[in-house]
Amino acid sequence: MNENIPADMPGRGVHALRLLRAMTADICDVIPLTAEDDFHVTTVTIMTGNALLVDTRASDQQYDRTPAHIARGAMDHFQIALCIEGEMRFSSGRREVTVGPGDICLIDMAQPNWTVLRGGGGRTRLMAIIVQRSMLAPRLAHPDSATATLLPSDHPHARLLASHYAALALPTEPEMGSTEATIEAIADLVAAVAGGTADITAGVERAERHLYLTMIKRHIANNLETDALTTDELCRHFQISRATLYRLFEADDGLAHYVREQRLNLAFRQLLSPAAQDTRLIDLAVGMRFSSDSTFIRAFRRKFGLTPGELRELADTWLRETGAVPAIDTVLHQLARRRTSQP
Repeated sequence: MNENIPADMPGRGVHALRLLRAMTADICDVIPLTAEDDFHVTTVTIMTGNALLVDTRASDQQYDRTPAHIARGAMDHFQIALCIEGEMRFSSGRREVTVGPGDICLIDMAQPNWTVLRGGGGRTRLMAIIVQRSMLAPRLAHPDSATATLLPSDHPHARLLASHYAALALPTEPEMGSTEATIEAIADLVAAVAGGTADITAGVERAERHLYLTMIKRHIANNLETDALTTDELCRHFQISRATLYRLFEADDGLAHYVREQRLNLAFRQLLSPAAQDTRLIDLAVGMRFSSDSTFIRAFRRKFGLTPGELRELADTWLRETGAVPAIDTVLHQLARRRTSQP
């Protein structure tokens, strides 16, 4: 990614305005639309896979990106900008859009443009996924005319994409798939709306599937110790049909199997934690929504090759001998070696 993209910057008042202008001198002109003492901007920039995620909160202000800025070559990227609060007006050539909460706008930073943020007395908040031109342009049938493409908040793709913005700032769990794949799927859907190539248009269903599955798996991971993971509850929460939900989890041997496996994985992690040493197995089984402790123990032994009690004893021994709690990967590696060495 381009090194000239501004890094994190909290600030308010005249000093913050001067600092922002210095940091963005090669990118745009910054024009406050309030008294300079009332100027405010906070940006948090996170490298996420093959993109940058930029979270900005700002008072009313304008950014002008002129032909002179373009000529300096400081930012040849596309932005996929989500408005969370306030309002953004964006104009490039003859194209102008107004972006409100929940709306998503595609912005080509290689073309002159201006952007006005107005928060109606408050702050405007935007989250933008910034990708290199070499990633998005090949997906577009006419990349030079795609800027200012708007996905309104009631567009199904806008709602789906918006659900991933905050999650991209979080650590990626293996079950969620790679962040790079999520960014690629987002780029596919945005390109399809903006006028994608034939290959991109044909692959929209695949991109939707990836984003829905990642979103649902993240929800499952956050609710393993609740009753919110029934088929009916998940269909209601994500507004999808039973058939669609079942198709999404075909590669995981079905929804019920996936949820059960994730609950066993969580139980494994909890059993390694000293904080859970006094937890009774029946309480752990109930917390993981198993019908009984015996059912839980059998399922646990089938998956990991030892009982929950044996894992707890192994963790205790490791802690006494090394003074540290064993890493999950270390334990899993040892168990795998033990299984392969058994006759």
